[in-house]
Order: sequence, then C-alpha cells, then structure tokens
Amino acid sequence: MRTLISVLILIAISMNSCKFIEKKGWFGKKKADTLVVWQARQNSIRVADSIQAEIEKMKAIEQARLDAIVAEENARLEMEARFKYHIIVGSFLTPQYAEDHKVLYKSMGYDVTIVPDSRGRFNLVSAEVHESMSKAFGRLQNFQDTVDFEAWLFVRN
Repeated sequence: MRTLISVLILIAISMNSCKFIEKKGWFGKKKADTLVVWQARQNSIRVADSIQAEIEKMKAIEQARLDAIVAEENARLEMEARFKYHIIVGSFLTPQYAEDHKVLYKSMGYDVTIVPDSRGRFNLVSAEVHESMSKAFGRLQNFQDTVDFEAWLFVRN
C-alpha cells in the first residue's frame, strides 16, 4: 500500500510539473504557428522584391543618364569635326577675360563660343564657325571690314 501511495504521489507531482516544464519549453521548442511563419516569410520576400525593384529602377536611370552624356559628347565631337573653321575675335590666357569678351560679342548678336587652342593654353573667343574654308575666308574678310579688323581664322584639327 505504501508503494501505491508513493506511486500516486509521484504521478500527481509529475503531472503538475510536466505542465510547468512544458510551459517553460524545457522538453523542446514550442511549435510555431505555421501561418504566422508563412506570413512573416511572405512579408520579407515582398520587402526584398521591392528593394530589388528600386535598385533596378536606379540602375536604369543611371544608365539612361550615362547614355545621354555619351550621346551629347558624340554630337559635340561630330559638330567639332564638321565645323572646324572658327573666326577668332580674341585670345586670352585668363578664362574670365575670355568670358567677358564672349559677353560683349554675344550682345552684338553673334553665336559666340570659347574654344581652347591646340595646346590648351589659350582661350580663343570664336564669333562664328563654318564648315568650309572658302566660306570661312569670305566671312572673315567681311568680318574684318565691318566688325573687328584684328579677327583671324583658326582651324581646329
């Protein structure tokens, strides 16, 4: 009888303690709710996808910007190769003097540009640019007679 009472006491103690141990998670990890885990995973996938989409958009914008820069540079080089005869109205070492001279001729109505010389030392103020040498020489003579007698012709290589 003593053993029966001891066995019953042990069973009663172990029943109460099992619930306590189960709550603490000592027998193993608590089983996670599969729906909560699935939703959390879907949420992290959605966030990762949106971040990846933004990265792709930023790459596309950057590539478009780079393509525009390359296209602009190619257009500039093509124009320089095509229009290489410049009527020069001033040559300056100081860039600010060239800018001031540019403003003066722009106020007269000319399409003025500043062209670096072949060595990059001087800033040449170009009042006009032409495709052909014959037209440039004709315009230069007219320009020297009417606007600036010290104007000269610069041929860009």
